[in-house]
Amino acid sequence: MGSEYDWRTGRTCRYKLHYHLVFTPKYRRSVFTDAMLTRLEAVLRETCEQMDGELFEFNGEGDHVHLLASCPPKTALSNFIGKLKGKSAYVLRNEFWPEIQNKLWGNQFWSPSYCVVSCGGAPLELVAQYIQDQQRPIDAQAAEQSARRRKTNGS
Repeated sequence: MGSEYDWRTGRTCRYKLHYHLVFTPKYRRSVFTDAMLTRLEAVLRETCEQMDGELFEFNGEGDHVHLLASCPPKTALSNFIGKLKGKSAYVLRNEFWPEIQNKLWGNQFWSPSYCVVSCGGAPLELVAQYIQDQQRPIDAQAAEQSARRRKTNGS
């Protein structure tokens, strides 16, 4: 992967958090046109930047969109997603109302649900093994018992 996927730095941390997000319009209606998707990408990119995040990839079909985005650990993922969906719905309703009004039921644009998958990094099995291999500190009593056992066994 290119440098656009490098580690990012916060005030007190280094992180590499990438999320694959999928948003669907209410009732998964086929709403999006090419012009809407182009505008939506710009709005989502701007919103990510305003929240100290980044939009790496974006694409969609008539009834859903996919994003590859990053947000800092100080931002709750649900808040990040809420801001992305809220601002984009506002802009799409304002700029494309004649095209979407007959496809909405009520005033809701996005379905309240979403799909999020963390991505990048090592396979889970490797992470689990790394965690299992950590050197747990031994308390003084356990160390004494271990030493006595070694002496008794002639080690």
